[in-house]
Amino acid sequence: MKKIESFQVNHLNLKRGIYVSRKDAAGDSTLTTFDIRMKEPNNEPVINTAELHTIEHLGATFLRNHSEYNDLTVYFGPMGCRTGFYVIFKGDLKSKDIIDIMKEMFAFIMNYEGEVPGADAKSCGNYLDMNLPMAKYEGAKFYNEVLCNLKEKNLNYPL
Repeated sequence: MKKIESFQVNHLNLKRGIYVSRKDAAGDSTLTTFDIRMKEPNNEPVINTAELHTIEHLGATFLRNHSEYNDLTVYFGPMGCRTGFYVIFKGDLKSKDIIDIMKEMFAFIMNYEGEVPGADAKSCGNYLDMNLPMAKYEGAKFYNEVLCNLKEKNLNYPL
């Protein structure tokens, strides 16, 4: 069986950052999938499920309510390895194109106060698995340590 593209990325050299994971044709449009890598794979602890789940709810809500990105957002969700998220936007985009929206989204997450959107039994299949304080911590850590200090190594997959 052919190894899928994301399994061909050298995770031994992968840093935290924003990476173009793939581009797919959808009719006359292009969909760009981004790897939002919050944790250095196999080198630091992964994000616990409760905070990962909370970031998913906050990030998806933020993007779906954004004045510009609401119609461009196709998907926002966690990686199975729990080292980050995938976000899919309409358009033929580069990592540099989404730095501002990622900064805006993670600032929203790290500063969020109140009830987590969709964190109730009617709206979510596992609503009790949430941790807002740790989601805010992880969001702030990524924002301050990575998003505010991006270099080429954080924007292009390693060879």
